[in-house]
Amino acid sequence: MTLNEKLATIQTKFKSKKSRFNSFGKYNFRSAEDILEATKPFLLELGVSVTIQEMLEEIAGLPIMASTAILSDGESEMSATAIVGVDLNQKGMNVPQQFGSASSYAKKYALGNLFLIDDTADSDATNTHGKGKAAKPKLEGAALTKAKAFIKSGGSLEAIKKKYDIPAATLKTL
Repeated sequence: MTLNEKLATIQTKFKSKKSRFNSFGKYNFRSAEDILEATKPFLLELGVSVTIQEMLEEIAGLPIMASTAILSDGESEMSATAIVGVDLNQKGMNVPQQFGSASSYAKKYALGNLFLIDDTADSDATNTHGKGKAAKPKLEGAALTKAKAFIKSGGSLEAIKKKYDIPAATLKTL
C-alpha cells in the first residue's frame, strides 16, 4: 500500500470527537491532542507515524507560528502546514500562554489539513467571539422532522424560527 493510499485510509476512516468545551463561548471543540489520539489506531495498522514540527517566524514584524504535520511510512512523507499569528496583545494571557495558544491552533489546523478534518461546524467557524450572533443552523433532515412533530403537537412556529434558519420553501411546508 502506498503512502497516498494509507493517508486516504486515515482520511476516510478518521473519527475525532469534539471532547472539549469552551464555557466562555459555549461550544465544543477538538484539540490537537484529540486528533493525535484518534490517529493512534492507524499507526501500527498502516505502519505510519505522525510527527509535528514547529517553527517561529516573523512576517512584517509579527511573530508567526508555523506548524507542519507529517505522515511518514519510513520511506516517504506527506505533510500539511498551518500558519498562525501570535497575538501579543491577547488580554488575560502572559507571553508563554500567547505563544502556547498559537502553537495549539497551528498544530490543530496542520493536522486538520493533513487528515481533511472538516471543521465548518467547529467553534472557529461559528463562534463570533461576542461580535454579533452566530449563524443559526438550517432546518433540514431530522431537525425538520422534529419541527413538524413539534408544531403538530401544539408547538409554535416562532420558537422554531428563533432556533433555525428556515428556507422559504421549507417554511411553506410547516
